[in-house]
Amino acid sequence: MKAVVAGPEEPALAEVETPVPKPTEVLVRVRAAALNRADLAVAAGQPHGTAGGPNAIPGLEWAGEIVAVGAEVADFHPGDRVMCSGAGGYAEYAVADYGRTLPLPASMSFETAATLPVALQTMHDAIVTQARLRPGETVLIQGASSGVGLMALQIARWQRASVVIGTSRNPEHRTRLSGFGATLAVDTKDPTWPEQVRQATGGKGVDVIIDQVSAPVANGNMQAAAVLGRIINVGRLGGGRGEFDFDLHATKRISYIGVTNRTRSIEEQRTITDRVRADLWQGVADGQFSLPIDSRFPLANAPAALARMKQNEHFGKIVLRM
Repeated sequence: MKAVVAGPEEPALAEVETPVPKPTEVLVRVRAAALNRADLAVAAGQPHGTAGGPNAIPGLEWAGEIVAVGAEVADFHPGDRVMCSGAGGYAEYAVADYGRTLPLPASMSFETAATLPVALQTMHDAIVTQARLRPGETVLIQGASSGVGLMALQIARWQRASVVIGTSRNPEHRTRLSGFGATLAVDTKDPTWPEQVRQATGGKGVDVIIDQVSAPVANGNMQAAAVLGRIINVGRLGGGRGEFDFDLHATKRISYIGVTNRTRSIEEQRTITDRVRADLWQGVADGQFSLPIDSRFPLANAPAALARMKQNEHFGKIVLRM
């Protein structure tokens, strides 16, 4: 099969062996794959959890038709249209664990489906499971114009948050956040942004912060948080190290929780997918959760797609078409 493979200089299209599904896996003919920021590291040949390294195939999410299933797979069959998360999606064929595979609603396109698995799984886990968001509470999404950030806005509204605030440093992107559920968009380049958040919550501060930026906004997050607020560290786009006001953290009795898939077992990942299906799937089927497609590239042009992701100017998802 053809696949995009990490190389010494840049990833390139190559002929590789078609994967064979293990007993708990499905083999999918990939029709579309979506880019995620972690793909930049894998494409550069860097280790990333259990993926990555020399000759690795990037791609954390994709959609297509099942062509074969492992001996222990009961709920999926050849011919089923599915969306998957895992590794190796920049290819004509990819394998996924059955527990990280989701059925496509009948009317959903492969391109649309390819954009959803990682965002749904990541942000349902962050907002519902880790942050324990309750109806009527307030939410701040740091890095809201990314694909997972836009999904976070939508899930927060679905969970009946009373105020949903999104951040972006791009003024054009901020104007578009309201279309995905934001009641307020703020610019974290403005030093008054924590006060803007407090004002939007009646002076109390925000109950839940989903942080994809980290280092440069860590102390601002705590300034913007309510007493007993919960901060979920999902990503570190602004850097993994920075100043941290321990006294403010203690004074407000903030719960600060870090999450990543890199240290989760397959059983934990299956549980996350099960929770997505239980809580969100009716909304997915009804089109309540969607992400804009920023741009489309053929598989052979994956390096150009990755370059666009690296520029950090896209809004929504970048998609590869097979």
